[in-house]
Amino acid sequence: MKIGSSRRGSGPVTEVVTSDVRLDRLPVLTTWPEDGGPFVTLPLVYTEHPDGKGHNLGMYRLQVHGARTTGMHWQIGKGGGFHYAVAESRGQALPVTVFLGGPPALILAAIAPLPENVPELMLASLIAGERLKLVATGPGPHPLVASAEFALIGKVPPRVRRPEGPFGDHYGYYSLQHDYPVFEVETIARRKDAIYPATVVGKPRQEDFFIGDLLQELLSPLFPMVMPAVEQLWSYGETGYHSLAAAVVKQRYKREAMASAFRILGEGQLSLTKFLLVTDRAVDLKDFRAVLTHVLERTHPETDLYVFSNLSMDTLDYTGPVVNEGSKGVWLGLGDPVRELPRAFTAPEIPFGVTDVHVFSPGCLVVGGPAYADDPGAAARFAAHPAFTGWPLVVLTDEPRRAAASPINFLWTTFTRFEPAADLHAAATGLVRHHVSYTPPILIDARMKPWYPKELFADEATAATVTRRWKEYFPGGRVEMGDSGVGHLTP
Repeated sequence: MKIGSSRRGSGPVTEVVTSDVRLDRLPVLTTWPEDGGPFVTLPLVYTEHPDGKGHNLGMYRLQVHGARTTGMHWQIGKGGGFHYAVAESRGQALPVTVFLGGPPALILAAIAPLPENVPELMLASLIAGERLKLVATGPGPHPLVASAEFALIGKVPPRVRRPEGPFGDHYGYYSLQHDYPVFEVETIARRKDAIYPATVVGKPRQEDFFIGDLLQELLSPLFPMVMPAVEQLWSYGETGYHSLAAAVVKQRYKREAMASAFRILGEGQLSLTKFLLVTDRAVDLKDFRAVLTHVLERTHPETDLYVFSNLSMDTLDYTGPVVNEGSKGVWLGLGDPVRELPRAFTAPEIPFGVTDVHVFSPGCLVVGGPAYADDPGAAARFAAHPAFTGWPLVVLTDEPRRAAASPINFLWTTFTRFEPAADLHAAATGLVRHHVSYTPPILIDARMKPWYPKELFADEATAATVTRRWKEYFPGGRVEMGDSGVGHLTP
C-alpha cells in the first residue's frame, strides 16, 4: 500500500497566493442567535512542535475577529495547544497553517483521538489509501495540502488573548465566552474557484455525530493494540462523546477491570471521558439500553461505583464547578447477573414533589420533579425514599417524558446535565477503607442547574424563512426538512 506523502512544487491550492487577507469576504457562518460572531467550523489546523518533535493536525474552531485575525480555540488536551505552550514559554510565536477543504480523510484524521505525537497526516494517508499530495515549497513555513480549497498561513503570537464565544456547540448548548489565543493570518493560498467548506453543529445528531461514529468504527481494531486488556470501547456521540463511554475489558484476576478503566482514562483525549461503564462480558456497546441493563444486572454499587473528584474535564462541559474542572465516574458491572431487574413501577406512594415516573429500561427509572433552583435537595430526598427500593438507577430530570422517549433522548438529557461528584446520590452512603460506598438506588440529578448554558434553539425569523423557502432550496422534494431545535431527539 502506498502511504505517507508525495511532494511537489505546486498544486491547486497555490493557484492564487495573496497577502491581501480579507477573511470578511468569506461566507463564514453565524449559526445560532447568541453566537459571538461568525465561526470557521471545518478548519484543519496544522502546527509543528518547536523542537521538531512531530506535527499536529486538529480541528479547532476559529471565530473571525476581523479581516486578518481569528480566535484559536485550543481546548485543554489538544496537540496544537501543547505546541503553542512550548512556543509561548519561550516568548515565541507559533507558525500555524489552516487548511479548508482537501481530502475528506483529513477531517477524520484531525478529529481522531490519537496518542500525542502520532502523525495525523499518516493516518489520513492510511484512510485514503494513497499518498497525501503536498506542496513542499509554499508561501509559508509548512507544506501545503495540494488539493485544499484554502490555506490560511500565519502565526499565533505569545501571551495574546481575546474573548472568544459564545458558540452553539455539539453538546446542544452554548459554550460560553472565554479568553483564547489569536491567529494572525498573513497570507492566503487558494484555488481559483475555491469552495468554502463548513458544517453546522447543535443537538444530536448532526453531521459531526456521523463523522465521529465512522471514526470509531475505523479505529476500533486499534484499541486492543494500544490497550491490550480493552476488547471493545465505544463513546456515545449523543452525549458529546466525552460525557459517556462504555468498555468491554478482560477480567483475568479480581478487579483487573479497574486497571483497564484507569488505562482508558489516561489515554489522550479519552482522558476527558466523564463517565465510564465497564463490563467483562460480551454486549453490543452501540445498543445503550442493552449496555445499561447488562451493567445494572451485575453491579454491586457499594463496591463497583467510583467517583473521582477535583480532576480536569472537557472544556465544553459546563456541569463542573468551573471551566475545565470537574469529576469522573466509573461504574463496573462484572461477572454473572446478581439480580433480576424490575420492569414495571408500582409503589403505594411516591415522594412529595415527584411529578411522574417512567421506566426507561429494566432497572432504570426516569422521574420528574421540581426545578433545581426551587428545590436543590430534592435529589437526595428522592434517593432515600422507599418507593424506589429495588431499582438500581433513578434519573431525576426536568423533562421526564422527553428523557424516557428514546435512548438518544436519555443519553443527551442525562449525561450532558450532571457531574458525578455533585449530582450522584444514593439511598445511603458510607466510608469503607476510604472508599465511598453507595447503597442503591443510585440517583443521578440531571436537572438543568441555574449556571448551565442555554439549550440551542434557532432564531424564529430564520427558521420561518427556511421553512417557507425549503422547496426552493431542494426543488426535487427528496430532501426532508429537519428541525434544528430537535435534531434527532424524539419531541
